[in-house]
Amino acid sequence: MDTNSNPILKLAFFLSLILNIHSLYGADSISTNDILSGQSTIISASSVFEMGFFRPGSAQDYYLGIWRLKDTSRRSVWVANREIPVSLASELRITDGNLVLYNELKLPVWSTNLSSSNTTTRSVQAVLLDSGNLVINDKSSSSSIPLWQSFEFPSHAWLPGAKLGYNKTSDTRKILTSWKSLEDPSPGLFSAQLDHTNNSVFIQWNRSKNYWTSGPWDGNLFSGIPEMNRNAENYYFTFVSNENESYITYTMTNTSTLINHFEIDVSGQLTQVNWRSDNGWTVFWSVPSQRCEVYRACGAYANCDSNEESLTPCQCLMGFEPNSPKDWELKDYSGGCYRKTRLQCGVSNNNTTVDRFLEMTDMSLPENMHSEEASNLDECESNCLRNCSCSGFSYGSLGCSIITGDILNLKQLVSGDSRQRTIHIRLANSEFRMRKEFQRWKLYALLFGVIALVMFITFIACFIYLRRRKRAAIKQELGSLIDPNHFKDDEKEGIQVPFVALANILAATDNFSEANKLGQGGFGPVYKGKFPGDQEIAIKRLSSGSGQGSEEFKNEVLLIAKLQHRNLVRLLGYCAERNEQILIYEYMPNKSLDSFLFDENLRGLLNWEIRFNIIMGITRGLLYLHHDSRLRIIHRDLKISNVLLDEHMNPKISDFGLAKIFGGKQTQGSTNRVVGTYGYMSPEYALEGLFSTKSDIFSFGVVTLEIITGQRNSKSYRLEEAVGLIGYVWEMWNKNKAFELIDSASKEKFNEDEFMRCVRVGLLCVQDDPNDRPTMSNVMLMLGSETASLPSPRQPTFIVKRSISSNPNNLSHSSSSNNLLTDTLYQGR
Repeated sequence: MDTNSNPILKLAFFLSLILNIHSLYGADSISTNDILSGQSTIISASSVFEMGFFRPGSAQDYYLGIWRLKDTSRRSVWVANREIPVSLASELRITDGNLVLYNELKLPVWSTNLSSSNTTTRSVQAVLLDSGNLVINDKSSSSSIPLWQSFEFPSHAWLPGAKLGYNKTSDTRKILTSWKSLEDPSPGLFSAQLDHTNNSVFIQWNRSKNYWTSGPWDGNLFSGIPEMNRNAENYYFTFVSNENESYITYTMTNTSTLINHFEIDVSGQLTQVNWRSDNGWTVFWSVPSQRCEVYRACGAYANCDSNEESLTPCQCLMGFEPNSPKDWELKDYSGGCYRKTRLQCGVSNNNTTVDRFLEMTDMSLPENMHSEEASNLDECESNCLRNCSCSGFSYGSLGCSIITGDILNLKQLVSGDSRQRTIHIRLANSEFRMRKEFQRWKLYALLFGVIALVMFITFIACFIYLRRRKRAAIKQELGSLIDPNHFKDDEKEGIQVPFVALANILAATDNFSEANKLGQGGFGPVYKGKFPGDQEIAIKRLSSGSGQGSEEFKNEVLLIAKLQHRNLVRLLGYCAERNEQILIYEYMPNKSLDSFLFDENLRGLLNWEIRFNIIMGITRGLLYLHHDSRLRIIHRDLKISNVLLDEHMNPKISDFGLAKIFGGKQTQGSTNRVVGTYGYMSPEYALEGLFSTKSDIFSFGVVTLEIITGQRNSKSYRLEEAVGLIGYVWEMWNKNKAFELIDSASKEKFNEDEFMRCVRVGLLCVQDDPNDRPTMSNVMLMLGSETASLPSPRQPTFIVKRSISSNPNNLSHSSSSNNLLTDTLYQGR
């Protein structure tokens, strides 16, 4: 029956998959009644290794394998069904005392092949050990010797405790065999094994050609692998040779911090690979040390570049293409290249050679070469042309040598190598015609590129010239468009945002229609607009004909345009025309933070993760203003309603009308005109008119406490004393009841450590003495690091007590708006 067309069978399959996941996930063994299928896995007792089904790379098929539990990429160290992939509907279970893998058709594709005569079928179990060894044992037997173990049948990896060797009694070998490619674990062309006759390890190509040996064991290491001395204090190698077997094994002395093993990779190199959580798997050392020393590393008719910095070590010769481009993409070059144009092997009627030769210098001599009698280069070439099996030749101080059959192991040597020779590769004459045509088109392409580049540079130059002329024209019009009292001549030069005509703003807002109105700020309404191209904008319109806010308008146009940071709102343009003062900002779809934080219906959207990210974003924005921008900026009006939220709830600080610039080493300023918002002003600013970066930090502390508690700083918390938010937080902190401050809307799944750091940082920032408050760089460190040391805050005394209305319901007041952009109301000193 077709399961694809039967919904009941589909449902049954997925239910069985779910049941299997729950039954085996986290276990370390498979017993008689267990099934491993789908996404279910078994995990070794100490959670070191995991076994289950995996897909290598982008392959579509699945394999049964073992991998490190910490490695989320599931890079396997052992594969069961290397040659027969399966689907995720396959099952691994114990049958007749054997561990058997069945495909989706319930046909066995892999088995441990144990004889069941010496086992009790119901007592057999497969256990994954912390060594990465999968063993089968009989629970009813007192013997500690496993019936079967994966260490006896290695694939490509050699783990600590496993043996690489030869069993003299059974005449069997434990051999490491490479994958065919990075996405195909079937046995590749390369293998590594122990030579028990001379106590060395050698690597073979296609189980027939030895091309590298480690040298004999000297009691500590193999003589040809000095790399074994690297990090030797963490490894202990043991070589054993007796009448029954010869093998080498190793153990690690520091398994708590080091995760590594040895394996033979698809390129034919024996490597030590290390794993780190921040960098994944990396090669610590490999032998042969050079890729080109591997036999047939690039296959036939390919050149191996011995430069270690080369990203693509194998390149097909001219006139040849890869046999399997997909394998080459997966760094399996062993398939080599094929000849695009067949050789003619002869001489044409007009006595011109049909085949010609490509000269390649600084090459090593390839395989399949033999000497030929020839007195000069031309005679050597003629001898090759007369032999249809000749694919190339070399002529030098050693005489003439011709290459017969496929060209193999051709290497591009580095400069100064004594083995350098000049090789002549035989090609069809048409390849040279095509090469000539290609070179001609290459020249045309180069000329076209030069011409295009010149035209592009000319276009850019014209564009810049015209743009500067347009800016100059705009600046010439400023005198008639802007009240002379707004900007001085030298200030006009510093304006870095475009002037937008009032007519365009009227069109974008539908003549300031009520439908586009977002809210009302202290200096006037805010509208949503849309420019051509569907660019959404926020338009802040200062009250028409009013002198209120002129200084702030001027300050914002000249200042905010120079600030570029992802946590600062961006000014896009301005307009000063017909007594209108208008600022154009990027549009913030989620409006201001207070519209969420103090709204009973919306505050639930601010979970703890979002609140903490908002606090960190405000921190980064203030850090930029105080330390990292070209100008040191004091905002002077940081508050909840001046924090805007974009579509991803990322915060952006807005409203720089009251901001001040500090130059050079200036750290403090004073004013007789104290402006700001009640509850956010620092004591020294409210009482003495002194402001500095520490004034902003006081405001930041208040904002932080409001965000984590969800309460306004203006709310009264005790009727008899009218204690504000700062005093209330200090009181709860002092009584070790800080966790009771968390906003109930964000209480679920909140991070206790982050919350306590926010409470402490908030109290540190609102301390009376500016010198006691941290800098924004210190705030960033304290909030962003789990290990940072946080000092204890001092009790704040600047807690404003206000009279209480006789109305018991009047315990708090609110003056913030839900506008996209909010303005500051002046408060008397």
